[in-house]
Amino acid sequence: MFDVQKIRAQFPILSQTVNGKPLVYFDNGATSQKPQVVIDSIVEYYSKYNANIHRGVHTLSQLATDAYEQARFKIQKHFNAKQAYEIIFTSGTTESINLVANGFASLLQKGDEIIVSALEHHSNIVPWQMLCEHTGAILKVIPMNIHGELIMEEYDKLLSNKTKLVCCNHISNALGVLNPIEEIIQKAHEVGAAVLIDGAQSCPHIKPDVQALDVDFYVTSAHKMCGPTGVGMLYGKEEWLRKLPPYKGGGEMIATVTFEKTTYADLPHKFEAGTPNICGGIAFGAAIDFMNEVGFDNIAKHEHELLVYGTQRLQEIEGVTIYGPADLNKKASVISFNIENIHPYDIGTIIDKLGIAVRTGHHCAQPIMDFFKIPGTIRASFAFYNTKEEIDIFVEAVKKAKMMLS
Repeated sequence: MFDVQKIRAQFPILSQTVNGKPLVYFDNGATSQKPQVVIDSIVEYYSKYNANIHRGVHTLSQLATDAYEQARFKIQKHFNAKQAYEIIFTSGTTESINLVANGFASLLQKGDEIIVSALEHHSNIVPWQMLCEHTGAILKVIPMNIHGELIMEEYDKLLSNKTKLVCCNHISNALGVLNPIEEIIQKAHEVGAAVLIDGAQSCPHIKPDVQALDVDFYVTSAHKMCGPTGVGMLYGKEEWLRKLPPYKGGGEMIATVTFEKTTYADLPHKFEAGTPNICGGIAFGAAIDFMNEVGFDNIAKHEHELLVYGTQRLQEIEGVTIYGPADLNKKASVISFNIENIHPYDIGTIIDKLGIAVRTGHHCAQPIMDFFKIPGTIRASFAFYNTKEEIDIFVEAVKKAKMMLS
């Protein structure tokens, strides 16, 4: 039985006040809040078995290694990767993308093409631009329509035997659009291209099955899904991870070192140089356990109800424009909107004084804002621990801000 109040009670931060008002946290697209069980896993690691992992013969090192590698197995199971060594721990989505981009520098030739979508976060644009500058490859863009949906007929035209890599987010962080990644992956594979999917915004809401998707690379961050900051993962098909050269040099990623020649460790350690974020990895595993306990079907149902309710309530406000698909089945629980003649930053500042946290600005997706010819939006992003009562408080605060600023 899904009981939102019982779930909220497990998040210490949700019971506090901000500016003398109860916190209404609607900035989940930027980072999620953390349940006590995840916080406890961090404290327990540092209190009871803090040690460097792998190669240590002493008990604490073995305990820490077991806990860290157990987290890798949890992540493998959650995303249904074929092998645990196809899960590479990184510092987050951005590093995961850069790892792949760095690897492709040795695989691309001048004139090869990389395709990204018009909906990408800067972290899924800039590394590919840098790669193109380095290799002479060409960056192509799948355009979008006024509803924030990708124009798939144009994608079909962009694909050719020159296409080596297609990079696309699963869900847009700025608009909440759910992209047709199954079709994107299938069509890319038909021309022999690899596909990287940015799952930073999808993983808090849905449970991707990387084998069913047949995706080559899938990336995400723990902090978007109730885990800590500074840790994330790269899933890569074994055949691709073996093709890519190491990303960083150092301890852990080597097999043998002499001054004449170094040989590299096998997967996954080949891509995990240096001491990792041990407690972060362990807490990532704890967060995945927690979210599976809540249940992704329950999460999807509750968040969709919030999306429908929030959309209806905001549409009561005169002069409001909501960006993204009108069909709410095509988007996650994100509402990106503006109010006519009012700068989004001004509304964000006023409602913060009323205890409400939203994100205002371009959301690291400037090309989307340029498309709509706006400086930014107000983004309310809901999680499974949010409530309709909070949406009521938020809408009344936006109405008050509008009245003050008009």
